[in-house]
Amino acid sequence: MLPFDFDYFKPDTLEEAVELFQYLDHNGKQPMFFSGGTELITLGRIDLAYTEAVIDIKEIADCRVMSLNGGQLLLGSTLTLTEIEETNLFPLLTKTASEIADHTARVKITLGGNICARIFYREAVLPFLLADSQVVIVGPEGKKAVPIHEIFHEQLLLNRGELLVQTITESRFIRAPFFAIKRRQQWETGYPLITVAALKIDEKVRVAVSGLCPFPFRSKEVEIALNSGQSIEARVEAALRVLPRPILDDVEGSADYRLFVFRNILTDALYKLEKERI
Repeated sequence: MLPFDFDYFKPDTLEEAVELFQYLDHNGKQPMFFSGGTELITLGRIDLAYTEAVIDIKEIADCRVMSLNGGQLLLGSTLTLTEIEETNLFPLLTKTASEIADHTARVKITLGGNICARIFYREAVLPFLLADSQVVIVGPEGKKAVPIHEIFHEQLLLNRGELLVQTITESRFIRAPFFAIKRRQQWETGYPLITVAALKIDEKVRVAVSGLCPFPFRSKEVEIALNSGQSIEARVEAALRVLPRPILDDVEGSADYRLFVFRNILTDALYKLEKERI
């Protein structure tokens, strides 16, 4: 149970949801968009989240889109990770999403909920960073499609009253060779230590990472090092020297241990992807 009460609203359209947020915000209700609810329940119980009004968007049609046509894949923000896994339209995303939390949680966790989460892992964003996807945002100024690299910097930088509606990904990326792996400290339980997703496109390897730093990232400097033409071992060492900082050092694993694990994962990824032909 949450230690506070809130009003519940379920708008039918994006326009209604945005207008409702503005009205409630103006009246000091600290409204919150709600798609899966796992984060509100988790953080609300320990006094890290609070709202007096929940706006449930999970059944709005625009947020439930799942289609592949015209060379583009559209995925709605309120699709659950289980729905994404079962349809498998974007294999790299399927692999990444299928290892988030456990099966019981994935039935409730939504794509947008994971990408916009306050918890720093946010693994579902990694494939979209690699694929130069666009995100569709709606807010008081209307709806717009924005390249993900313009709006995701350590987190999705939404203005107050804006919400994530969809992702748009070109089909050539969803067909590209990929590598994805999650390492945990304790076998298959507990929080992840590191999640790495990699994609080979135009004969270049792209890499995105969660759990190494206190934010998910894709780094141009790391990719330049990984595609430099030296031996795999030399490229991996060069990539480690240009990683973003800080490196996480917590109960899940020390900074040195995370770097050790990441070095091995990068090496495996390069060996695998360099054997692939598009």
